[in-house]
Amino acid sequence: MSDSGPQPYKGGYYLWSYVPSLAAAIVFAVLFIGITAAHCYGLWKSRLWFCIWFIIGGLMEIVGFCARASASSKTGQLMPYVIQNLFLLLPPVLFAATAYMVLGRVIRSVNGERYSLVKVRWLTKVFVAGDVLSFMIQGGAAGLMATGGNMQLGERLVVVGLLIQVVLFGCFCATAGVFHYRFQRYDVGVAAYGDGGSGGWRQSLYMLYAISGLIMVRSVFRVIEYSLGHDGYPLTHEWTLYVFDSVLMLAVMVIFHVWNPSPGQYRQPELLNLEGVASSK
Repeated sequence: MSDSGPQPYKGGYYLWSYVPSLAAAIVFAVLFIGITAAHCYGLWKSRLWFCIWFIIGGLMEIVGFCARASASSKTGQLMPYVIQNLFLLLPPVLFAATAYMVLGRVIRSVNGERYSLVKVRWLTKVFVAGDVLSFMIQGGAAGLMATGGNMQLGERLVVVGLLIQVVLFGCFCATAGVFHYRFQRYDVGVAAYGDGGSGGWRQSLYMLYAISGLIMVRSVFRVIEYSLGHDGYPLTHEWTLYVFDSVLMLAVMVIFHVWNPSPGQYRQPELLNLEGVASSK
């Protein structure tokens, strides 16, 4: 490896297998600043405080790309590498937690608890608890990787955390899909809820399917990335990070901002019943 390229780190590992692109990091930092600001404005208007996790995830993306931009001229320094690695790895866990909370509120808003595979009072708790476990494992693994000597153990733990996330998302998608099918087929009052407007329950589910699919693809990519190890193709070619992670997470934030349901559906879902929804139309 040339002297102008990435510099070696202790334990026989390299912090970088390439020089991170300064231009790409700046572009994505700016893009995430824009969409995070849009989420902040939306949260201020809607007061849907459970959506704050999207903002925190967006802020983490911004910090991650700023650290990545800094690392383009500091490939031998540990701190920029650790920050960008940690702050780009964890945001999807926060996006997923919001998706879990949205599904519970969608089900309650149409009085569809009896059609859910998981009781609604447990739905959010179970999935978010799994998400927290995934977050802790991935965060701890990133810390181990920062020590250099524990790089391999850290990579294995990242894979474990990501696999937990993939399994959780598979169960979440199945729960949403089964509810959608059962409610649409068996509830005689389903037509009264309608499909149009920002608060349509179908639109809410389609939005969840879209962001869930993107997060799932990203998580599978990360599993492959870390399974192949530090010398594998994904970790030695920068374009894979942007195509299979950064672009997808930016799309998740855009989709959630544009098609997030109306405040009236979520703020007090227990007050929304069939008669109330029908009479409001």
